[in-house]
Amino acid sequence: MISKNELKYIQSLYHKKTRDRENVFIVEGPKMVDELLKSNLRTIKIFATRGEWSKNHTGSDFQEIEDFELKRISHFETPNQVLAIAKKKIPTNDIINFEDQVLLMLDGLQDPGNLGTIIRIADWFGIQTIIASEDTADCYNPKVIQASMGIIFIINIMYINLTPLLSECPTKVYGAVLNGVNLKKQEPIKNGVIIIGNESKGIREQVLPFIEKPITIEPLGKAESLNAAVAAGIILSHLIA
Repeated sequence: MISKNELKYIQSLYHKKTRDRENVFIVEGPKMVDELLKSNLRTIKIFATRGEWSKNHTGSDFQEIEDFELKRISHFETPNQVLAIAKKKIPTNDIINFEDQVLLMLDGLQDPGNLGTIIRIADWFGIQTIIASEDTADCYNPKVIQASMGIIFIINIMYINLTPLLSECPTKVYGAVLNGVNLKKQEPIKNGVIIIGNESKGIREQVLPFIEKPITIEPLGKAESLNAAVAAGIILSHLIA
């Protein structure tokens, strides 16, 4: 049985403030927990109901629980067999290498689902580092974890003040804006920074001056805008050499 203290603790981890203080996060579902176990992240505790998944997993960090208990600790309306608590990745203080890679930069992205999808898309196109403004959605939000399909466990995400970083950026900076050059006219790149802005407000005023290559996905229909994650996928598909 899960104790009252454990129950209260796990439920508190759905709040960013507690995740930051405890330096841990929650992963749910068989596929996601399997991906976690394949990674080099440290698993603190695994709670699982009786079933196919639990039959194949044992260990000192494993605890079998009842279905009603999983429902009480799960973030989802329909829990799926297993929930794990894991340590966050150790933050890296390495100097960012602008020259040898394409970096994706997120300026004030707020929707956790969008962030998780963008993380997955970035990995698909070989991007190893995502730089996010300090007010971008928390990458350890449960919705981000799910939408990333496990890529959050392996990709490097840094939260930082974008303006000082961009002021020292030695490579070209591309930004998704409404009135830029048609994306189709841009040549693929092997290094540089690509900025995606907030879902409704776009790239903020203090960041715009650093953009050397404003780019636009020109519409053929009547839609006023694209979902941020969809836009990121289109841009990376075209720009990544």
